[in-house]
Amino acid sequence: MRVGRVIMLVVGVLMSLLGLALLTATAFLGWAYAFQRDNGYFTTPTEQYRTDTAALVSENIELVVDENMPAGFGPEDLGRIMLRGTAAEPDREVFLGIARRDDVDGYLAGVAHTELGDLDFFPFQPGYRQIPGTGQPAPPGEQTFWSASASGPGTQELQWDFQEGNWTIVVMNADASPGIRVDLTAGVNLPILGPLTLWCMIGALVLLVIGVPLLVLGAVGIGRHLPPPVHAPHPAVAVVGPYPVTVRGDLDAPSRWLWLVKWLLAIPHFVVLFFLSIAHFVITVIAGFAILFTARYPRPLFDFNVGVMRWWWRVSFYTYSALGTDRYPPFTLHRTDYPADFDVDYPERLSRGLVLVKWWLLAIPHYLILTVLVTGSSTWVVSGDLDSPALYYAGSLLGILVLIAAIALLFTGRYPDGLFDLVVGINRWAYRVWAYAALMRDEYPPFRLDQGPRDRAAPEPEHPVTS
Repeated sequence: MRVGRVIMLVVGVLMSLLGLALLTATAFLGWAYAFQRDNGYFTTPTEQYRTDTAALVSENIELVVDENMPAGFGPEDLGRIMLRGTAAEPDREVFLGIARRDDVDGYLAGVAHTELGDLDFFPFQPGYRQIPGTGQPAPPGEQTFWSASASGPGTQELQWDFQEGNWTIVVMNADASPGIRVDLTAGVNLPILGPLTLWCMIGALVLLVIGVPLLVLGAVGIGRHLPPPVHAPHPAVAVVGPYPVTVRGDLDAPSRWLWLVKWLLAIPHFVVLFFLSIAHFVITVIAGFAILFTARYPRPLFDFNVGVMRWWWRVSFYTYSALGTDRYPPFTLHRTDYPADFDVDYPERLSRGLVLVKWWLLAIPHYLILTVLVTGSSTWVVSGDLDSPALYYAGSLLGILVLIAAIALLFTGRYPDGLFDLVVGINRWAYRVWAYAALMRDEYPPFRLDQGPRDRAAPEPEHPVTS
């Protein structure tokens, strides 16, 4: 395996990963920018706020211009705030204002007022902090320090562009009398989302345009050096008998205690497999388009993806999907003499139509079953305390069986034979479905547990030792 191809693959994976992250950010920011409702604002639900004091004020709003911002770019370019209020009592006039914190503190010095702190909307639970005082403030409309304000009967609306400094929003009765009952809606408009979306999209495209070809070239170079399956069928002969995905796992005398630390020993493999899995996903997408237009899965890409899945199976067999061996897995996509092996017969032609539906629609029944067998499920349960939801996890059948096997190994030094056969059978089902969803075969995976270390009627494989 040439070092240059590996470097191309690693660089391609990193650039593709960053590109996909930016593409996700582009989609989210674009959605947010397009769906700012209420005349371009994200708004809170309208709720009634109450206080018996003379003023309701917000916590400190601090806006700072970063010295690294582009020249000419300030807080006002980030967006604006909107506050809409209606007095709950028809004969009252409401006042809404925003001013610098120091000015508001001076205006309300010695005046009993209320600061709005923590705020929950589902359900609505405002957090109030009472600040005592005995003074009576002058009417707020007579003050000149407001950066923006609105006052009068009915519904009043205040709009304010972001500005550098420390600011406070104030809600009062227009005559400064105590006892505030007002229905409020707050909103924020963020025009900066538009440029951010554009720059994220440009960054994503640049990274993907460079990264994906590098990834593909690296995978092709590696895949060309992988040996073909030893039992690949003749292109003119239909596959009859065993399913064309081979999963082998031979029990290899695991020790009593090593399973306790395999999670640590396998970390280097998991780091490598993280990047290989990204490459596997990108290659599968590209292969899908190739199948759609040519009805063929490019052979180097096919062999590369099979190699990634083979690597995953070896590490899974070593760790907590089977605990079948204590031999450390090799760092290679090639077939070796390791006790676990994986292979897929290469198809000369694949259905153009199935490539559009088999990985999601047709595979749904298998996904539902494998959720119970392999992955387990989790559920958030919310009781009376809405702030403290509980997460409940239902373990998978495979996880429970492997745990039983681990306990048996710890106390008896022996892996129960029947249990091992069932564990490998569940893994075999999962890897067959994975190969089908990865577009490698058109034959629908069987709904059965082919238990035991070897596939039914599968030929004895050769295991050339490679480096």
